Amino acid sequence: MSYYFTFNFPQNLKPCSVNDLLRLLLIPRKWRHYLRTEHQILINGTYHYFNQMVFPDDKIELWLKHIESSQNTYPASGQMPEVIYEDQNLLIINKPAGQKTHPNLNETNTALNDCATYLGYSPFIVHRLDMLTSGLLLVAKNPAVVPILNRELSSKIFHREYLAVVNLTKPIADTGIINLPIGRDPLDKRKRKIVADGLKAITHYQILKCFSNNTALIKLDLETGRTHQIRVHLAAIGCPIVGDPLYNPTFINKEYLHLTAYQISLLLPFSFEELKVNLPKAKIPLLK
Repeated sequence: MSYYFTFNFPQNLKPCSVNDLLRLLLIPRKWRHYLRTEHQILINGTYHYFNQMVFPDDKIELWLKHIESSQNTYPASGQMPEVIYEDQNLLIINKPAGQKTHPNLNETNTALNDCATYLGYSPFIVHRLDMLTSGLLLVAKNPAVVPILNRELSSKIFHREYLAVVNLTKPIADTGIINLPIGRDPLDKRKRKIVADGLKAITHYQILKCFSNNTALIKLDLETGRTHQIRVHLAAIGCPIVGDPLYNPTFINKEYLHLTAYQISLLLPFSFEELKVNLPKAKIPLLK
């Protein structure tokens, strides 16, 4: 299957070679090879060699014909997701707390199963949210954009922000950086813990509001994306998330986890256009 993309080179960027343009677009090396050997990139309607220059307002056209994907097939759940944003390549939904991002074995009630119902075909996974975490989840509608989005994730171009309500068991600074490595908990396979030889994990936080019951609303930015990173980091500095059954010793049964992914920002694949999507305040349970 062939995928076609077109855009105009932005006026605010300096002229560059075709090769540098494709690198800026985060297009994989293998794909750049096919674009060159098969002349499947046109500048203003004609093929340009990779050392030729591209200038502001030039029309860029790309045809990608060698797209491979090992993506799993996700059967439709029969349930529709809550769509927050959609374009020809991307779908961003509001995943409810308590729902898995993707299925294991024969499960059919996950967020990706819901997306398959909405799209009429299997979506392509880009990132995950913990089952207990609610909020914005992005999936790709075609395999051509997946490597681009993966590179944006690894290079921190793809950025996610979270809101949490925490129990303040001890004073913490209004803003701070939590830089503590995370590994598996050998005593509980469900959990992660701070371990000296764990994976690098960095979380930025800012207290937005303190409440009279020794809780606070916190905004969180991630530099890394480890499993349970926010939950483990906040518990480690003495402010576990309200409703966290694994890391908050004051957890009350049937209480939901007060953690929501409320903002996603990225560059739209095969363009230089920035996209920022916010979850409407009315849809953030912990703000109610």
